[in-house]
Amino acid sequence: MPTVVIIGGGPAGLSAAIYAVRANLDVTVLYTDGGALGKTDKIENYFGFPEVISGAELLARGQAQATRLGARLVQAEATGIEYAEKGFVVKSTAGGYPADAVILATGAPRSVPSIAGVQEFEGRGVSYCAVCDAFFYRDKAVAVLGQGEYALEEARVLLPVAASVTLLTNSSEPPADMPEGLAVDTRPVAAVEGGDKVERVSFAEGAPLAVDGVFIAYGTAGSSDFARKMGARLDGDKIQTDDTMATAVPGLFAAGDCTGGLLQVAKAVSDGAQAAMSAIRFVRQ
Repeated sequence: MPTVVIIGGGPAGLSAAIYAVRANLDVTVLYTDGGALGKTDKIENYFGFPEVISGAELLARGQAQATRLGARLVQAEATGIEYAEKGFVVKSTAGGYPADAVILATGAPRSVPSIAGVQEFEGRGVSYCAVCDAFFYRDKAVAVLGQGEYALEEARVLLPVAASVTLLTNSSEPPADMPEGLAVDTRPVAAVEGGDKVERVSFAEGAPLAVDGVFIAYGTAGSSDFARKMGARLDGDKIQTDDTMATAVPGLFAAGDCTGGLLQVAKAVSDGAQAAMSAIRFVRQ
């Protein structure tokens, strides 16, 4: 049975799951929370609901529907996507999930951390993709700014390549499962500094850390992070797709807020349905 992994459990991801599982595909949805919909207090502009409904209740109904039809909902953080001999493997805190097709549906990208120098040095030592840019930091000192599983995954990519890798947790406690060889600095980060390119990270107190590059890995990986690593085209932080929600990478689709446009449940549900139909055609070709 063809397999589809959907990253994101909001309206786009659940809509995709419903269509894909009804087409007799093996469907896994990886999600961390309810996203923007789960935090919405009142919804009164969604078709078919004459009375106001909360985002949390609408989300719960979508989860129940997808589960009843046979989709597998796994509350776990997706940390990466890798090419496999056939299709992909989606890496997560719950293990690896093989997939013939992947649908990205984690919502709008998270904001860049408000640390001086981060935006100014983008492309000049600040990177958001270890898989993309590790090669350029061979035998150099780098830092990863973050504290969760996503940050650790970026560090694991960099460790075999860079001369040194330091995890900057910016006042947060470091993760328990630290890779061997990874240094940690928990001090509050003040700024990323340098001349033409990154040269150091300064802190609220104490001596700066000399580095050649800083990799941003705040929070959890979003759809644009995964798309960038796989080689899909982006327009800023929005994933570029064609009319069928297909990206430039065969077998990789995107749906919902991560593709831009109208940030509404109605569009997300439509995108999810279209992405699923495209994934169905792809795995059956």
